[in-house]
Amino acid sequence: MLTQQRKAMILSALKRDGQVVAKDFATSLGLSEDTIRRDLREMAADRLLQRVHGGALPASPAVADLAVKAAQSPDAKRALGLAAARMIRPGQLIFVDGGTTCLAMVQALPRDLRAMVVTHSPVIAAALIDHPAVEVALIGGRLFKHSGVCVGAQVLDGIRRFQADLYVMGVTGVHAGVGLTTGDMEEADVKRAFANAAAETLVPVTFEKIGAASPHIIGPASLMQTLLVAGEVGEGGLAPFQTAGVSILRA
Repeated sequence: MLTQQRKAMILSALKRDGQVVAKDFATSLGLSEDTIRRDLREMAADRLLQRVHGGALPASPAVADLAVKAAQSPDAKRALGLAAARMIRPGQLIFVDGGTTCLAMVQALPRDLRAMVVTHSPVIAAALIDHPAVEVALIGGRLFKHSGVCVGAQVLDGIRRFQADLYVMGVTGVHAGVGLTTGDMEEADVKRAFANAAAETLVPVTFEKIGAASPHIIGPASLMQTLLVAGEVGEGGLAPFQTAGVSILRA
């Protein structure tokens, strides 16, 4: 069997089953496990999948830069933004992550909302300039231009100065077993710190992020209290999160 044929079958299995177990897949094709593992390594290098212990998961499509992500699932992101904005209560202190879904949320906030938003995203902060009753605290650090957010020790130190009612977290992958993931190590550190300093964490995601994974783990699925989903996700795909004690909402 040609290499490209095997890789096409791997992608097909990922789409159908949501995972590939290297040992089982090799047995089904009558090939060595080393051959399949080599294919998985090569495909991971090409960002076609995410390797995990024993096999692979679908790679998140949301690891592109801001310009590319802005064009991905715009209707679903608007729906998520509206739904998330309705969850913000007057007087709350909210941590808001960077990213296009969080931007859709702040753009949907009522102009007369009285609240405080703490963010490490200059884009999010700028979007709140026209909200006169929203106090904005922008935590600075090294600007990670790929995602339009600040990262590093200064950000982590700044987060420690606040205790939030709610953290709206952006992720690139949500998997019940692997957990919440993102594409950059320092971003994962910042997201983890925000979650640990908030009473509640809300994760709004488009359907393609469910069951997908990226290289850097923010924390287990139980780190979030609420998963807000837009798109065609069957109840079976969401059941493992409910088992972990996560509340599921649909936008």
